[in-house]
Amino acid sequence: MKNLKIATAQFENKSYDKAYNLRVIEKLSKEAAEKGANVINFHECSITGYTFARNLSKQQMLELAETIPDSHSINVLISIAKKYQITILAGLFEKDHEENLYKAHVCVDETGFVTKHRKLHPFINPNLSAGTNYTIFNIHGWKCGILICYDNNIIENVRATALLGAQIIFMPHVTMCTPSTRPGAGFVDPELWKDKETNAKQLREEFDSLKGRQWLMKWLPARAYDNAIYAIFSNPIGMDDDQLKNGCSMIIDPFGDVIAECRSLEDSFVIAELNPEKIIQAGGYRYLEARKPELYGEIISKAHKSVQKVIWR
Repeated sequence: MKNLKIATAQFENKSYDKAYNLRVIEKLSKEAAEKGANVINFHECSITGYTFARNLSKQQMLELAETIPDSHSINVLISIAKKYQITILAGLFEKDHEENLYKAHVCVDETGFVTKHRKLHPFINPNLSAGTNYTIFNIHGWKCGILICYDNNIIENVRATALLGAQIIFMPHVTMCTPSTRPGAGFVDPELWKDKETNAKQLREEFDSLKGRQWLMKWLPARAYDNAIYAIFSNPIGMDDDQLKNGCSMIIDPFGDVIAECRSLEDSFVIAELNPEKIIQAGGYRYLEARKPELYGEIISKAHKSVQKVIWR
């Protein structure tokens, strides 16, 4: 495998405004390609918007969602990928021909549609069905996976994706700055965003606090370290419906180190060059080799009813 340059992006999406969001995706993809990126990853539901969907009926969701890959938004993504010779990952709501609804994240490149992942743990709208498969695919010789937001909170999902061969896991999110039972959690006042230049210092303090980045750093680097993978975390910046999000899109290497991170309050991206040697050098690679599934295989696979509670809802 050759080194791979990946960009992770953050931007302020507009709810239900696919045309606007796709224009921003094109702008950032173009700029990333000009700076040498081979791949760019955008946040969860970056094409459609996300949080506003909690109030939609099934009919409204069906009007918003698209079939994949035969849809307008996917065709637009493919045209952008062809134009700038860059692989693009972005998210939207999906519907199938039986009117089942899913949360999807897709990958396209200059040759067309590559793959999609359906979120395994959706919750934003009760009409969404859960995905039932892990997703493994290739980008320029690297084995990759996708896990969407809450999927990454369940450690077995990251381990299973790594065991299936993933060396890179794309982790699109819409997260942080919401209430929780954990200490320090809570919303960030949307009024601060109305004059973000004047309030930049206070916004950065809030975004980096336990409401945001400090919480993220308690667990996200461990996902990369324990599984010897590169984690490509993407998250929106600014207002998503009535909630203010803190961005902090970042790339974490197999040592658990942040090697690139968006620190701007603007629509932006950062690029990191991924080196395959780090995967083998990292402790997680050795720990994967040292596993003894005969001790815990039956414990992990024991029947269990999944109960998912999202406190801020």
